[in-house]
Amino acid sequence: MSRTLNVVRMQLVNRKIFVWLPLIIFGASFAISMIIYLAINISVTDLDEPMFGGGSQAPLWYFAVIGIQALSMTFPFSQAMSVTRREFYVGTTLTAIGASALLAVIYLFGGLIEKATDGWGINGYFFAVPWIWDDGALPATLLYFMAPLLTFTIGFFAAAIYKRFGMLWLVLLGVSLAAALAIAILGISLAGGWPSIGSWFVDLTPLKVALGGLVAAAALSGLSYLTLRRAVP
Repeated sequence: MSRTLNVVRMQLVNRKIFVWLPLIIFGASFAISMIIYLAINISVTDLDEPMFGGGSQAPLWYFAVIGIQALSMTFPFSQAMSVTRREFYVGTTLTAIGASALLAVIYLFGGLIEKATDGWGINGYFFAVPWIWDDGALPATLLYFMAPLLTFTIGFFAAAIYKRFGMLWLVLLGVSLAAALAIAILGISLAGGWPSIGSWFVDLTPLKVALGGLVAAAALSGLSYLTLRRAVP
């Protein structure tokens, strides 16, 4: 366990990747959103509707980049330090879980503050966006925890494929997934299944999406470990 925690410390040596860059993206996105909300609030004097934006997604998607860098930048060094692949995988996964949990807590408190202050006093909401908070704070927090963890896992898996098989197979995998998606869309269209698909999406709740995303993250994480076992540093 101590060697695994050493991997966590190794990942956090360069805090820019896991801490500072996500916080910079988060802070910039929040500041820009607030400036836009304030400008709208000043310009439109009879505005009664709350203002919502998609800026809160920005740091969540960046975790895919973190997943790529967490493998490509530190895996060769870890092997030179005689860290096993299992220890590297577990330690890196724990680091991602911790970073995702920290971000989820920030989003939780941000949403609670927005609800208590009626959108920072200007009716503008960055955290407590509709649907995500419809079922309360706990499902919203779980969703905000799942999103960066899933995108991190996707990036980590892509980097593992690249390390194990090279760029050609990574591109072929991406093309295959895109082709499979296109064929699925064509099949749904030919079968007239879009109303059913639409009803299924409408019935989704934040809790269902969060749990489904965590299952997908666990599956991808397992595939990443199997790939990493034979990856070349």
